[in-house]
Amino acid sequence: MEALVVSDSVGSGNGTADSGDVTTRRFLTIIALLGAVALVSNLLRWNSPDVLKYGCFLLIAIISSGMRISVPGARVSLPLTFLFVLLGIVELTPSETVLMGVLAGLAQGCWRGESRVPWAYSGLQASLMALGAEAGERVYSSPWMPHFGIDPPIRLAFATLALFLVTTVPMALVTARRERESFPAVWYNAHLWSFSYYLGGAAVAQVLSLADRYIGWQTVLLTGPVVYGIYFSYRLYLERLEDERRHAEEVSGLHLRTIEALALAIEAKDHTTHDHLQRVQVYAIELAKELGLNKEEREALRAAALLHDIGKLAVPEHIISKPGRLTPEEFEKMKIHPVVGAEILERVQFPYPVAPIVRCHHEKWDGTGYPAGTAGEAIPIGARILSVVDCLDALASDRQYRRALPLDEAMKVVVSESGKAYDPKVVEVLARRYVELERMAQARSSKLGKLSTDLKVFRGAAPAAGFEREAAAAVKTPQLGQPPTDFLTSIAAARQEVQALFEISQDLGTSLSLDETLSVLGVRLRKIIPHSALAIWIKRDHVLLPEYVTGEDYRLFSSLEIPMGQGLSGWVAENRKPILNANPTVEPGYLNDPSKFSTLRSAVAVPLEGANGVLGVLTLYHLEKDAFTKDHLRILLAISLKISMSIENVLRFRQAESSATTDYLTGLPNARSMFLQLDGELSRSRRTEQPLTLLVLDLDGFKQINDRFGHLEGNKVLKDVATALKTSCRDYDYVARMGGDEFVVLLPGMGPADVERRTSQLRDVVTQMAQEYMGAHPLTVSIGIAAFPHDGHDAEELLAEADRRMYTDKRARKTGQPARTLASTRAGWSANTFVQ
Repeated sequence: MEALVVSDSVGSGNGTADSGDVTTRRFLTIIALLGAVALVSNLLRWNSPDVLKYGCFLLIAIISSGMRISVPGARVSLPLTFLFVLLGIVELTPSETVLMGVLAGLAQGCWRGESRVPWAYSGLQASLMALGAEAGERVYSSPWMPHFGIDPPIRLAFATLALFLVTTVPMALVTARRERESFPAVWYNAHLWSFSYYLGGAAVAQVLSLADRYIGWQTVLLTGPVVYGIYFSYRLYLERLEDERRHAEEVSGLHLRTIEALALAIEAKDHTTHDHLQRVQVYAIELAKELGLNKEEREALRAAALLHDIGKLAVPEHIISKPGRLTPEEFEKMKIHPVVGAEILERVQFPYPVAPIVRCHHEKWDGTGYPAGTAGEAIPIGARILSVVDCLDALASDRQYRRALPLDEAMKVVVSESGKAYDPKVVEVLARRYVELERMAQARSSKLGKLSTDLKVFRGAAPAAGFEREAAAAVKTPQLGQPPTDFLTSIAAARQEVQALFEISQDLGTSLSLDETLSVLGVRLRKIIPHSALAIWIKRDHVLLPEYVTGEDYRLFSSLEIPMGQGLSGWVAENRKPILNANPTVEPGYLNDPSKFSTLRSAVAVPLEGANGVLGVLTLYHLEKDAFTKDHLRILLAISLKISMSIENVLRFRQAESSATTDYLTGLPNARSMFLQLDGELSRSRRTEQPLTLLVLDLDGFKQINDRFGHLEGNKVLKDVATALKTSCRDYDYVARMGGDEFVVLLPGMGPADVERRTSQLRDVVTQMAQEYMGAHPLTVSIGIAAFPHDGHDAEELLAEADRRMYTDKRARKTGQPARTLASTRAGWSANTFVQ
């Protein structure tokens, strides 16, 4: 039954009512006890004249208990169990009806398939159903009904009403107490809608009773498929309605988000109203709750608080941002913004009345406001709240023509207008709670740091970078990044700078190629800061390497490897400080080569810092002295973090891409890369009919090195072995590390005799390397050989065979017989075994 869907409305995560409410728990316990008494009393006077009929009815009732009727927007759904309880009231004995209701209630919890205490949930359902069935039976079978000549259909209607009230009122009481809402509102909104379905169920039960009387109860069994067909069609219809409702909500949300973006853009035009929207919204919603506005009115006010100034799109920006009082003509223009805002929002078609609040938020209680001069309670309550809150926020915020008032003084001004400009009831609530509301607004507002408007470069222990007189730079006027000469130029320069920085932010991070990222950066920077050359230095160990160079002296800067602390870029990287108008000639100064000099005359450089320190340095060079200004440096510092993040992401991607195919310790290809290479070599051998030999090498005695000298020394040995193997092989041979102390060598085009010489050479290389670095400590290598196609036709077969022979060689070497093992391997090869 609808009321039985307790977890939909009163559940608190465990399938029962709020466990923290003692009164609620006692109330539910009483319900459970009364239900148990009703069940037991009916079982004690059990009467079932037709067991087969009852069994069929009970089976259909239990199966149907999983079917539910729901209405879009309703808080609970309605199981079809009530229909069979009503049928039982007409056709079955009271004990049969009560037991059927209890069993159907228990089954209802199982049909839900929930994990949250199903037995507690089902028990509550069973208790309510037992009480409802008992109440319905007593009403229907009451002796005074026939005494007054009331017909069975009317008696069934009264029984249906009893069943409805008994099963819905208790749950409405529990829900109202748990959610702290009024009982009538909860019962009306959550349960009353289902009464029409109860009456419809009563009519169906009466028709089935007539069919039982004149045709036979077996006909009633056909109600099962019929009910399911009706339920299935109804469910499809409701799902379609729910999809349409969800789509409408999504469209409404999209409209709201779109207009929110416009509202924020408008707010950004007036920098004097910092956090205005956030503050107004918090105040307004809390006042609405205090004044008892319903949910729809609160949602309308929430949207209006955010969008009330959207009509300022129609007001010229110079009026909005005017640093002083408006003229009468300007004020007339300003007064159109509530009307325009309301017209914009009317097109959005919100499901709640937002536009009237926006239209009237500048109306006054005494009728002297605008745009229509509406007075008193004719002004929407949301607009009355918004106007008071908007005034308090305006008084407590800085404006171009005055400083902000302290909040207490601002509140006094608002109180003085109570009954004149503002609704006294709203002002009274605000005056009582404004301190608390201000704390809430401050807690939610974002804390933005203030950007520095001036930058001083501390020279400190600067290198001999040839600092020039910075006073000369003040007389220059670059196109961008420098103070312009008039107001219009200032606006144009500011917009150009914002646009250029936006384009850089958009472009950076769109590519995972470092060259592409840096080349795009170079193109964009040329539009912002005029320069003759650009170099982006990336830190590798303790050296700055030129990752990207363009412009004058390209060859010079591309050949440099600047140590940390050397040259102007090295100094910037080491000290993490920017430098302005330095001498580019000192960049190659660490070389002490007079032939290495730059023709450039000035430079500006900023450090690029990542999560783990300095990534590198961005340096711009110019052919003229003092070509760069503090504005240029400011711009570079503003975008340096974005540049650093983009470069760091690209470098991480490059490292991840490399580590996917490269062994991190030795720098050799790893196993994954080796398999790809081996597959390619096998394909080429099949195509060209050339031999291919695979060697698997395993170091003997490496564990003793780790045990004796430690793992760091062992890692060094592995690196040296990898280098030695790579050096001793041909350029087109392939050496890879499989893992641990095991290596693989691919020898394309090599025959048996050459393979023997190569294995002997590899053994000598490892032995010699061990003697040089570890003296008398033994380090040898076991080698397994496999040839294509004699020993296998694919990579797995070749590796398995080579691995097996490597272990055979290892065992033979321990017994002092390595030559015989290799000879036996070669004996199996013929001159043509390398060709398929």
